[in-house]
Amino acid sequence: MNPKTLSLIEYKAIYKSNDNEVKESDGNIALPPTLFEALENFYFANASVQEFFQPARVYGKKALRAKNYVGLIQFHDGTTIEILPKIADLDDTDEEKQREAREILLRMLRTLKKSPFRHIDKAQLKSAYLPLFEIFVSMFLEEVAALVRRGIKSDYITREENLKYFKGKLKIGEQLKHNCVHKERFYVAYDEFLSDRVENRLIKTTLRKLYKKSRSSANQQRIREFLFVFDGIGTSHDHRSDFQRVKLDRQMNHYEQVLAWCRIFLLGQSFGPYRGKDVAFALLFDMNRLFESYVGEWFRKKLTNRKVALQDGIHHLAYLDDKSGRFRLKPDIVIDDGLIVADTKWKVLDEEKNNQGVSQADMYQLFAYGKKYEGCEQLFLIYPKSHKSVPEERYYFHQTENLSLSVVFFDLRWNVKYKTGDQKKFLDAIMQHSSVQIS
Repeated sequence: MNPKTLSLIEYKAIYKSNDNEVKESDGNIALPPTLFEALENFYFANASVQEFFQPARVYGKKALRAKNYVGLIQFHDGTTIEILPKIADLDDTDEEKQREAREILLRMLRTLKKSPFRHIDKAQLKSAYLPLFEIFVSMFLEEVAALVRRGIKSDYITREENLKYFKGKLKIGEQLKHNCVHKERFYVAYDEFLSDRVENRLIKTTLRKLYKKSRSSANQQRIREFLFVFDGIGTSHDHRSDFQRVKLDRQMNHYEQVLAWCRIFLLGQSFGPYRGKDVAFALLFDMNRLFESYVGEWFRKKLTNRKVALQDGIHHLAYLDDKSGRFRLKPDIVIDDGLIVADTKWKVLDEEKNNQGVSQADMYQLFAYGKKYEGCEQLFLIYPKSHKSVPEERYYFHQTENLSLSVVFFDLRWNVKYKTGDQKKFLDAIMQHSSVQIS
């Protein structure tokens, strides 16, 4: 069975087939029994992964449905499943629409703080026709290229050897142990200025691993070139221990991004530690966190003349007798010191559900924000625009109070399709403290 890369849109399912073929059907993915069982074992071995999938039945067969998480899962045989976000008006199976969903995901990843994804450039956004895994590999290789241009760092490495000549410092204990008979030898310790340091070994190990995993001829060619540059450097055999020995001082700060990628590919735990040996590699992202980060950065860029705070944490819900705060409140977006407060929710609303599916807990949470931020005039719950036609609503917490909450919808395709008119209407709705129908 040849390894394949298959795309799955969020909320679609992976189900167990009756044969050994990996295939797609109506946006769902069928896996052979061995691969499906590996995924199932991965699911049961990790409590965090149980948030990513929901047990289901598809075509009468056992299945796991993707929910609220995107990214990729790679099996030991090379079969890779990439999970893309569900975007309004994008067809689940059309390749061009999947490319657009991939580009939107990359744009969202770019807003994550303290991650190598912040360095995604326009050229990499345009490469969204490639599978996610190959895009991530190419991004890592770009960082390696930048590192090589600046120069690979060397360091004094202590070596111990039994030599025929004296060099460095004699190791008395080892000399007595090894050279009682061979008086002509010296067991010594000495320092050599070499590039075979732990940071370079981790990079070379990552390159060797990706050479086996990548299916892109362009990526493989670049990896071969870099392996030639790292010739003479050893490999890492205990990744976790070696990462603990990494030293990123001022002279080594240009290694930071490369090693961040090495952590992703070697440990797979920059965004969540996963247990078990059934899955070779998993890189999954919480869509709630991505949506929050993306919308927050969007506001910052658009409202350059207003004060925009993200994850503001200046207030607490309650206080003790000693005035110390408890239960910190951290709204996603605070504009003009609390004149407007908003939270983002990665959830598809449905007019057929009670209150369209708006959670009562979310309403309580926003009400607490409105009371704690003195002078707050308007609260917003921001949901992704979906394929379902759901009207925006405005709720008033008291008939005689000015404080109200509006439900509005954010279109993730704005920065891809450049719908500047709709963007302006959305911003006007926020800044004028009123809702607007976005078409």
